[in-house]
Amino acid sequence: MPLITNELRMSRIYNAPRSLVWKVWTDPDHLREWWGPFGPEHTTCALDFRVGGEFSVMMKARGGESVPARAEILEIVEPERIVYEGAADAPTACGAGLPPRARVTVLFEALQEKTRLTVETQFPDMDALEAANAAGYETSWNKTLDELGERLERGAFDGD
Repeated sequence: MPLITNELRMSRIYNAPRSLVWKVWTDPDHLREWWGPFGPEHTTCALDFRVGGEFSVMMKARGGESVPARAEILEIVEPERIVYEGAADAPTACGAGLPPRARVTVLFEALQEKTRLTVETQFPDMDALEAANAAGYETSWNKTLDELGERLERGAFDGD
């Protein structure tokens, strides 16, 4: 019998050291390069990287629609873990990657010169998870995590 839960977990192993994957996730100039499906020319990012700080991303869809994401940073354990909580007033159930009132935990596990990155999202309830996925949450994150891996493989962040 399948376990029914309001949590979603996605994971990738990247051929990059944990320090680089951490930097790419915590530096707003790098983060805007890979966050979301619209590309860096359509994405801006601001990050007050401290507990209690705000993480915000604004994406412009190709049709001109603005797609905001905003969260409060709840926990930082460098270089192992970051925990965010999506803003309650997110305009969509997906929250552009940070769903409303969902707790998103990003784990960075060193595997010698590789990194296992895991994104765990705990939704307030099953309805919130279903609504987020109907709005493209899991699909978009999987594409974004794959794109991040491709960029790391191409050396897009070399020199950091």
